[in-house]
Amino acid sequence: MERSVPTYQDAQLVLKLYELRREEKLRDAREWFRQKFFPTSVDDIKAVQGSTGNENTYFRMVTTYWEMAASFVVRGVLNAELFLDSGGEMIFLWTKLEPYVAQLRTAPGGDMFLVNVEKVVNSSPRAQDRVRKTRERLASRLRTSASART
Repeated sequence: MERSVPTYQDAQLVLKLYELRREEKLRDAREWFRQKFFPTSVDDIKAVQGSTGNENTYFRMVTTYWEMAASFVVRGVLNAELFLDSGGEMIFLWTKLEPYVAQLRTAPGGDMFLVNVEKVVNSSPRAQDRVRKTRERLASRLRTSASART
């Protein structure tokens, strides 16, 4: 999955992926996912997937964007380590959704949900460490938020 030295073409593709993230609607979707979407069960995700509002669109935009980007790494088009240098947002996505992925994959048509993201994360000890650290930060944030509400 990984080439030893990133190429100029790898750098160009990373820049193109960054440019795509700046598109206004995708930016709104990413903001929603980062700031407002904190699933605590698979039912929370299924509710968004089954809705007809912006949340459904945002969820699909964010997950398919990162799945597409990860597919470039899995297929050998993009250097994994260079991709992960700027892939913190994908790590955050995986950290939020990973606890529910197995259940989501049992739904009709869901068998391929985030398979490339998972492959990229599992292929890199550095990515796995970032997931662990992100999970700790996210848990702390949720605890702080919960205690502020009580």
